[in-house]
Amino acid sequence: MVKPLMLAPPLIFAGLAVLFFVGMQRSDPDQLPSAMEGRKAPAVQVAALGTGPALTDAMLREPGVKLVNFWASWCAPCRAEHPVLKALAAEGVTILGVNYKDKPEAALQFLEELGNPYSAIGADDNGRMGLDWGLYGVPETFVIDGDGKVILRHAGPITAGILEERIRPALAAAAAGG
Repeated sequence: MVKPLMLAPPLIFAGLAVLFFVGMQRSDPDQLPSAMEGRKAPAVQVAALGTGPALTDAMLREPGVKLVNFWASWCAPCRAEHPVLKALAAEGVTILGVNYKDKPEAALQFLEELGNPYSAIGADDNGRMGLDWGLYGVPETFVIDGDGKVILRHAGPITAGILEERIRPALAAAAAGG
């Protein structure tokens, strides 16, 4: 005769296995959820960085599609995505840079070494803006439409594949009015 307590461990294991399997069935497990998409972008709260145009909240609200890119000099994936950002800037895409929790001299050295793809830039020294935007880490990039609404949030570096699969379609959607 089988005792009920002997059945408990295999039944618990089977239940956990089913829950694990169902949890792994997301359509894109590499993408982190974002509560920002479809909402107005939070305010820009940055300090000036360097002598170029300083990022302001008004710039974010101006007509036209733009990218907001959070980056740092200490971030290896930021260095890897930088050529893609430079290529987008060369195509005429407006990219607003937010240097995240970085030393100003290191950030400026990074841009001097690799080039500056940003139309305007600011420093989020204490991470407050990153918190308001729901930042998981750097790099993160947001596609913003002409009304200041977040169309897409991409966590991680923008690669050539991500550019074609996610960023360009979001830029097109933003240009078409969301």
